[in-house]
Amino acid sequence: MNYKFNKRIDRLPENIREKINNIDLLKGKWISGAELDRQVLEGLKKSVLITSAGASTRIEGSSLSDDDVERLMRGLSLQTFKDRDKQEVRGYFEILDNVFSSYTTIPFSESTIKFFHKELLKYTDKDERHRGEYKKTENKVAMVSPTGEPIEILFDTTEAWKTPKEMQELVEWTQQAFLEKEIHPLAIIGNFVVEFLHIHPFEDGNGRLSRVLTNLLLLQHGYKYIPYVSHEKIVEENKIDYYLALRNSQKTFRSEAEDLSYWMTFFTHVLYTQAQQALELISETEVAKLLSPQQQRVWEYILTQNNEFTPREIEELTKIPRPTISQVLEKLLKLKWIERRGLGRGTRYIRIK
Repeated sequence: MNYKFNKRIDRLPENIREKINNIDLLKGKWISGAELDRQVLEGLKKSVLITSAGASTRIEGSSLSDDDVERLMRGLSLQTFKDRDKQEVRGYFEILDNVFSSYTTIPFSESTIKFFHKELLKYTDKDERHRGEYKKTENKVAMVSPTGEPIEILFDTTEAWKTPKEMQELVEWTQQAFLEKEIHPLAIIGNFVVEFLHIHPFEDGNGRLSRVLTNLLLLQHGYKYIPYVSHEKIVEENKIDYYLALRNSQKTFRSEAEDLSYWMTFFTHVLYTQAQQALELISETEVAKLLSPQQQRVWEYILTQNNEFTPREIEELTKIPRPTISQVLEKLLKLKWIERRGLGRGTRYIRIK
């Protein structure tokens, strides 16, 4: 196992460790999709697929808006845009949809990474010769303009002849670190992403692929809200900081003073923002999106109560069937918006939110 990565992580300052703990506190408040309205969550997921596909490709220079992406995925013509933009968006949309649907059965391995790369670029004829294959020529990481032109070279990447060995070491270390559970998963994922981008193992598509893999690993390690808030959109909104964080950490790599903190500060900021936005989906102001119309009537009644109330009182005053009332109360208990007092026939509830 390659312990140079452990040394990087051991050097992380306390404020980043605190941010990771705060992300996990927010994660703990998230109610899994099975506990919320499935139709609402499916709608959110479809929206995030559009937003993420648009944002991830725009980071790399695409010019398609979210509305354009939606039209494209509905099969409508987009004559005014470059074919490559449309091809890249379609590839990203489809592979991310696969990740959201099947992450529990997708192994994290080099073969998966290569397969994802092949799928990501499957619509772009220009990339046919190198899809799913590590680079054979040298490449560099550059900040790009909205037109896709390089603005500034950020750093050199791993030489092509070293790439297979370094990718093997990175993937094996990541797999082993997850198994050993001595390092927090977010630190492992953060290290994987920044090192993957430093190696830049493919001729093209590395940035987009890194974000697909980020979604996969976060889902596989318990961050179940990932399909409902776009990670890519937050990165796009902080694009300059993204490039600077990459450059500041990666220029220290392969030296005695490797410093992961620049990148992890940015990475955890994105994850914390994403977790906060996920919680907003189940906030009091958003409850109407999570409950059916009948369930909403129960909640509206509860909002008028300053004292304890019972399911029977709700049933008598709203004429809503008891099973529906019970479903709402269970949801609200999980959201920690009400508390249960007593047991059996004497059970009462009180609103706490």
